[in-house]
Formats: sequence, structure tokens, C-alpha cells
Amino acid sequence: MGEDEELEMIKYRMLKNLMKKDFEEKKQVIDKPVEVTDSNFMEIIQRNPFVVIDCWAPWCAPCRAISPIIDDMARNYAGRILFGKLNVEENQVATTYFQIMSIPTLLIFKNGKLIDRIIGALPRHLLEPRITQYL
Repeated sequence: MGEDEELEMIKYRMLKNLMKKDFEEKKQVIDKPVEVTDSNFMEIIQRNPFVVIDCWAPWCAPCRAISPIIDDMARNYAGRILFGKLNVEENQVATTYFQIMSIPTLLIFKNGKLIDRIIGALPRHLLEPRITQYL
């Protein structure tokens, strides 16, 4: 085997390994809510086709009540819906921009656009169909 052919084989193997790593990284499914902040908000809604952001605060009892529902839905809809949590006390820019006046508020985005918002703590049997109707 000539030196040029050997170099081409090495390049081919390296490219194949890089593509495999990239594919495996993309394949990873997020099965729990991600932390959403003012700095990563736009990136999250633009990079994921379907996003539900839970706007909450630590002192909010209804927010704590729906938190396990959101966590469970993140597991059940992993790979189809990305769930995120935005602490409204720590992220005033997004809170102001989306006019979050009451919490909990769920912001529902499809292809980077706000398509619905759910205000208040709904039980799962009412909350889940409100979200999944957009799948």
C-alpha cells in the first residue's frame, strides 16, 4: 500500500469515528427537565422542535406541586418534548419578555414560536392533553 493510500485510509477512519461520535451525541435523549436561564433560553427553544418551559419560583407551593408531574412527563415524552424549568426570580429578562405575571406558568414552543401558555397548577389529567395536542 502506498503512502497516499495509507493516508487516505487514516483520514477515512478518523472521519468515520468523528461522524459516529456526533451521531451518538445527537442520539442522547434528555429525560429530565433542563435548567433554563436568560442566557440559554433562546438557544433551547430554537434548537429543539417542541419545548415546554415551566416558569416557577422556590417559594411557590403550586409550582412545587406540579414539579413531579413535569419531571414524569419529561421521562415519558423524552425525545419528543424537551421540558425546561425557568426560575422567575433569577431570570428577570425572560420573565419580563414573556410577561409572566402568575406562576406556575408553562410556556409551550413549537419550532421556536410560542404557541400556548398554561397558567396555574393543573392536575395531570388536564395538563397532559393540553401539552400533547401539539405533538
